[in-house]
Amino acid sequence: MDWKENALNASRTLNLLGEDEINAALLAVADEAVAQTGRLLEANALDLAAMDAANPLRDRLLLTRERIEGIAADMRHVASLPSPLGRVLSETVRPNGMTLRKVSVPFGVVGIIYEARPNVSFDVAALCLKSGNACVLKGGSDAWHSNEAIVQLIRSVLSRRGNDPHAVTLLPAGHEAAAELMQATGYVDVIIPRGGRGLIDFVRRHSLVPVIETGAGICHTYFDEYGDTDKGERIVYNAKTRRVSVCNALDCLIVHAARLAELPALCRRLADRHVTLYADPRARTALEGRYPAPLLQPATDESFGTEFLDYKMAIRTVDSPDEALRHIARYGSKHSECIVSEREERIARFLRTVDAACVYANVSTAFTDGAQFGLGAEIGISTQKLHARGPMALAELCTYKWIIRGDGQVRE
Repeated sequence: MDWKENALNASRTLNLLGEDEINAALLAVADEAVAQTGRLLEANALDLAAMDAANPLRDRLLLTRERIEGIAADMRHVASLPSPLGRVLSETVRPNGMTLRKVSVPFGVVGIIYEARPNVSFDVAALCLKSGNACVLKGGSDAWHSNEAIVQLIRSVLSRRGNDPHAVTLLPAGHEAAAELMQATGYVDVIIPRGGRGLIDFVRRHSLVPVIETGAGICHTYFDEYGDTDKGERIVYNAKTRRVSVCNALDCLIVHAARLAELPALCRRLADRHVTLYADPRARTALEGRYPAPLLQPATDESFGTEFLDYKMAIRTVDSPDEALRHIARYGSKHSECIVSEREERIARFLRTVDAACVYANVSTAFTDGAQFGLGAEIGISTQKLHARGPMALAELCTYKWIIRGDGQVRE
């Protein structure tokens, strides 16, 4: 029996488990992750050794004792959340006495194609188990040793507890496995790619299995004519530098021309983190002599609409809020966008007009995260509009079915 049959059978078994049994399994995996920290770090070290130390994506790959403890805490949080299954979404009684209930149920088998982020293996397994789904993981070669150790740990816990270990499956890192996953119609119900635009576009073009797009984040912050400089400086610094390799990191600061005098203050601390700024002519003039010259570069057409995933940021000057909105509409990826302003009508128009999964007013885009939204963890940030949008967690890993009860009714 191959992985497809095993995953499908495991999904049917999961659907019969009670909530207490699933929660106990999650807690056991969390405890085992902490207990096996040394082994996980050894596997992670093999992956890190093969990656260039200067690669900004190294931060995504890195596991530490503190990160593993955080992962375990997230899994325990997921276990503590209400089950998303069996919720009655609507209920009606027809004139003939039939009762119709719309009830949440698992997808069945969820496939994930992702890049060098071993924490995703834990997050996906936890969310899928809690929502009654089997998961098939297709990670990148950069994180193979880490992912293999993580999935072995999870499956060993499930086996010891008498649960089907095939509820969590790790495919080989090669392209052949990705192709097989994308063609597994009848076995895999949905595929969720997590990574850069290239990966997402590739999966969308080649998958025969339905796809939910997640991940690519070209994020903007618009500093309005009525923005507060202190708030703006904190938001820009946090959104850009907290973790440059994640999808909610800031890629482009849009500044109203009337506030160019404050641009050096907005960017002041970015120099401490050696952030290269690709500034348009007016912004560059405002920064010259106030920002380190080696880190100040002229913007090109390619500077805008780029997800840098690095200590780099574009700056665009606009003469009106409408121009800022047009820039975001042209270059954004419908992920996370922010306005810094103290004028309520400006904020209200921005929030209403911007087409993105998460739209912020005076808040860093770094908060686009399932845990920060109180969802426990996330399986990805959906940037599309069908089924789910924004951080996808337990509720978004469910679909629904209609359950009809009656007493012998027949249709005339």
